[in-house]
Amino acid sequence: MAFQYRTQVAMIGAGHAGIEAALASARLGVETVLFTLSLDALANLPCNPSIGGTAKGHLVYEIDALGGEMGRVADLVTLQSRTLNTGKGAAVQSKRIQADRRKYQSIMKHTVETTPHLRLIQAEIVKLHTVENNGNKRVCAVETKLGEIWECERVIVATGTYLESAIFVGSVSYEAGPDGLLPAKGLSSSLAEAGVRIVRFKTGTPARVKRETIDFSQLEEQPGEEMILPYSACHDESLFASLSQIPCHIVYTNSETHRIIRDNITRSALYSGKIHGTGPRYCPSIEDKLVRFADKERHQLFVEPMGENTEEMYIQGFSTSLPTDVQYEMLRSLKGFEKAEIMRYAYAIEYDCADPTQMNATLEFKNIQGLYGAGQFNGTSGYEEAAAQGLVAGINAARAVLGKDPIVLERSGSYIGTLIDDLVTKGTNEPYRMMTSRSEYRLLLRQDNADQRLTPIGYEAGLISEARYQAFLAKKALQDAEIDRLERTHLSPAQANPFLLSIGETELKSGASLADLLRRPPVTYASLAEIDPDRPVLPAAVALTVEVSIKYEGYANRQLSEVARKKKLEEKKLPVDLDYQKIRGLRLEAAQKLSAIRPLTVGQASRISGVSPADISVLLIYLGMK
Repeated sequence: MAFQYRTQVAMIGAGHAGIEAALASARLGVETVLFTLSLDALANLPCNPSIGGTAKGHLVYEIDALGGEMGRVADLVTLQSRTLNTGKGAAVQSKRIQADRRKYQSIMKHTVETTPHLRLIQAEIVKLHTVENNGNKRVCAVETKLGEIWECERVIVATGTYLESAIFVGSVSYEAGPDGLLPAKGLSSSLAEAGVRIVRFKTGTPARVKRETIDFSQLEEQPGEEMILPYSACHDESLFASLSQIPCHIVYTNSETHRIIRDNITRSALYSGKIHGTGPRYCPSIEDKLVRFADKERHQLFVEPMGENTEEMYIQGFSTSLPTDVQYEMLRSLKGFEKAEIMRYAYAIEYDCADPTQMNATLEFKNIQGLYGAGQFNGTSGYEEAAAQGLVAGINAARAVLGKDPIVLERSGSYIGTLIDDLVTKGTNEPYRMMTSRSEYRLLLRQDNADQRLTPIGYEAGLISEARYQAFLAKKALQDAEIDRLERTHLSPAQANPFLLSIGETELKSGASLADLLRRPPVTYASLAEIDPDRPVLPAAVALTVEVSIKYEGYANRQLSEVARKKKLEEKKLPVDLDYQKIRGLRLEAAQKLSAIRPLTVGQASRISGVSPADISVLLIYLGMK
């Protein structure tokens, strides 16, 4: 007879989604068990050894602002920090750090191990148990491969790329998870039996190369930035005062590299027909890049360290499923890699995941009460997207146990809200990757104001401590006071014009405030110090937000007006049992999509692929809404 155990929330998978979900649930006082196939794989970075990147850096800041863990640990394991897109506006600038892979895992594991209300268990979950509840299914337990049955009220599935996973290298394929770890077997069919629609996706990773076999003198060096701002509000820039950053490097493919790949492309698992899952459009394998961008003479690759105490180097942009002999041949065609030795071969991995349109914005399945999905199980790609979803799923699962209303993040208020809204309304036919272009409100959703947008929500949820919240309020007061001072401090032409002429700006004809001067593109907050001797000494993060807030004020106000206009549609609720097939004038495709996705609001319905503005007008008229 199976042993019986009990918890309130069962968390399946200890990747980035699972960790954030489990920590959030436990920190809210709910008894939580985190199951993982291997304790040694907890918080693994199986692909690129970095945290952040374009739009992904925004997600990390938002995770921290809500009380999540990723940003805090990323700060502690930083090998190098860079801000991407510095030549563009602040809205699309994103922080990316090179992380010490094993140190990141170690800190995360110890954090999980020492968190009250949270148990960490190495066990494979192979079955989901459900019961009927008023005609619908409700989760009641999970079962391990060893036959243990854990009764629970909520289950969060965050299986990453392990679910029925298979590795592909050339003509060789075998069942395995990332880094050659065991795959998760059985759970996929159990979820399907419960009513979860399963899809098959694919991703991949490049080879790892031994550092001493690379001739770095032939590569372009890519140093880190001088002023490093932390991801987490738990730290300030002084954390990095003594950091000796490890440089990254750039190398390019060439005509010989391309010839080798083209000559062997039929040996790639991707083009030989062995892989059936859909791969990521925005992070393709190198052979896929050559097919898609046949006119490009070269492709940029980044050579990045895997950690401070390892010789492994990661070749970003060189992902492939070509056989090992071809991997060596194409690698050694690169400048500086003529004698390179591979420590880990590149591979593609195929895995099961769920169609996310089956979920609500809380990440709970609509037809299975108490079941939540997060991370790559929901069809996304990337550590940051996974952690963001895990945090939301963990908060909402815990709040459901506690009898509290769920927290739904609006797409106008966060990239996390945008990410989840895209998934549950539009779905995805390939691994979803967050980009700044996915948000129509990106001028409002900057990295520097993530705390202003989300820390009050994290505080209300119970994940932001009183001390941290008071520190947030103090920081905001500093920002507001300095913006007010800059608006009120006026200079005469005689005071301002020498400075303006020195930077090639038009002279003033009459007086202007410091804020007006700062709105000029070439003027920075730092450069204004020359004619602003009475300014207070501010932390770098506060000064940044002050500058960006003033420069973007006009654009931001226009977007805020658009948010207010669209908010009316977001507030118009749709009946859960509405029969869309009976609404006259609604196109068949729209009725089918609305019936399948079951949006909660008119605003959500308007973003479903296949539902036109005309359909929304018909819907509003039918419901008698204005």
